[in-house]
Amino acid sequence: MGLYESVRAVTTASGDGPVDWTAVADAAKASTDPGSIALTEAEQTGYADDVRDARDRVRSVAAIEFDLPEAVEIQNRHHWIDANVATFRRVMRPLEEQVTMFPGASRVVNTGTMSVALAFLGNNVLGQYDPLLLAEGDDHALYFVHPNIEKVANDLDVDFERFRRWIAFHEIAHAAEFGAAPWLSDHLETTMEGAVEALGDGHLDRDALKELDTTMTAVEGYAELIMDRAFDDEYADLREKVEARRRGRGPVARVIRRLLGLGMKRRQYERGKAFFDAVADERGIEGASVVWDDPNNLPSDAELEDPALWLARVGE
Repeated sequence: MGLYESVRAVTTASGDGPVDWTAVADAAKASTDPGSIALTEAEQTGYADDVRDARDRVRSVAAIEFDLPEAVEIQNRHHWIDANVATFRRVMRPLEEQVTMFPGASRVVNTGTMSVALAFLGNNVLGQYDPLLLAEGDDHALYFVHPNIEKVANDLDVDFERFRRWIAFHEIAHAAEFGAAPWLSDHLETTMEGAVEALGDGHLDRDALKELDTTMTAVEGYAELIMDRAFDDEYADLREKVEARRRGRGPVARVIRRLLGLGMKRRQYERGKAFFDAVADERGIEGASVVWDDPNNLPSDAELEDPALWLARVGE
């Protein structure tokens, strides 16, 4: 499959809603090489060992209890696209009734936009802890996109096994957060639904969007703190090489990253890490972990800028 099939999937988008999700998946996969997941026995064992070691190390360092997701998958790019089409569809369900005056044209544009976004992400995501927001039940999942991990390790000229282990530790840090805070998924779902429903009604719920941003800043920042303290090797070189690769992307990729809000995600990493570094320096990592004890312990936007305010408000 290729560009022709991708365009055809978009232009023949059909259905009653503003997005033809089947066409989104078909178009995104048509323009994306799935890559191989024909792993050697050593590679299969390596992924399993990395995940287990990361779980044990994070439990010890952060002093929090959590379980691994039941689903831990080594995926190719098409597998990742299929999993995330389902997520996008759930998140955007409140908009399904919002069809404009020209539903056919709108559907094609919406379908094309979503397929480009998912194709881009499918070619770039390395690992993903997926809390499966708005899904039935309480299952979570962990994905490793093996072709992307392998390609980026080669592009950066770094040891594949070390790079894979670094990715595993980062995603397990996210699993730890959601495991330690059973309320976190519900909190994100409620806030997200409010923002999307407001958008469907034709206006922006800035409070909901701000709440999502501050919550995700805490999520990303805490994971960075855990990585710093739990990973069993220095990794400044890995981070710098990944950042240099991102900065060196072409203009089209930079535009897509901007439209997808990936610059905001980087800001969340940096801002959240600065907050949790300050808290951990004052109270240790266990003191920082109390953020997950209760939704009221989440830092506000002002507290992210001035951790002393959070330290004064939230006891150890």
